[in-house]
Formats: sequence, C-alpha cells, structure tokens
Amino acid sequence: MPFVRIDALGTDADRLEALGRAVHDALVETIGIPADDRFQVLTGHDGVNSTLRYEDYLGIRRDEGVVFVAITLRSGRTPERKQALYRRIAELAQEYAGTEPRNVLVTLTENETIGWSFGNGVAQYAVS
Repeated sequence: MPFVRIDALGTDADRLEALGRAVHDALVETIGIPADDRFQVLTGHDGVNSTLRYEDYLGIRRDEGVVFVAITLRSGRTPERKQALYRRIAELAQEYAGTEPRNVLVTLTENETIGWSFGNGVAQYAVS
C-alpha cells in the first residue's frame, strides 16, 4: 500500500520509470511508506491509439507533457502531509523526468484496512 497508477502522454519507458520513481520517492519521503512498498501501473499514451484529455482548468496551462497520477492509500494523513506529497511529486517529476510541475495532476483515493489484499485471497491488514 499505496497503489499508484500513472498515465503519461507522449512518453517512453524511461520517462515512465522516472515518473514511477518520482512518485514512489515522494511517498517514502512525505508520508513514510516503506521503501519496498511499491505497487504501480505505468501507462504511456501515444495520442493516437490512446490519449489523455485535459484543459486549462483553474488557469493551469497543461500541454502534451501532462501526467495523471492516481494514488489509492489507507486514510489518515493530514492535509499538510497530503500537500507536501503533491509538492514533492511535482518537484521529483521535474527532476527525474523533466516534467513541468504544471503538467502533474494528482488524485488521492483513501480507503480502510479491509480494502486491501496483497495476495493469497487474504486481507492482510484486517483485524481478526
């Protein structure tokens, strides 16, 4: 936990890996997840066979470098920690992958411990 999905427009495998590292490192630094707790789906979109749609919502001018980051994690982080996470993801996406911070859109979806099974059909976090 957490589970991360990254969708990037006009990208290659190296950029996807860099974006995955950026998000993972930000999660480790800002909310303290264990370094070996990495579950990610990294998807590149070529703009023809698959694409991402975006506008200049809230006056943020996005372009073909846009990246959508969806993170599912257990609830309980403070607003300050969430804001630190968003900030650090944007910083590291720029540092690792050359992605401008204005092109990084992040969503968090929170759930409870019963919402996770890491294998074997068992809810490992559930209290018995």
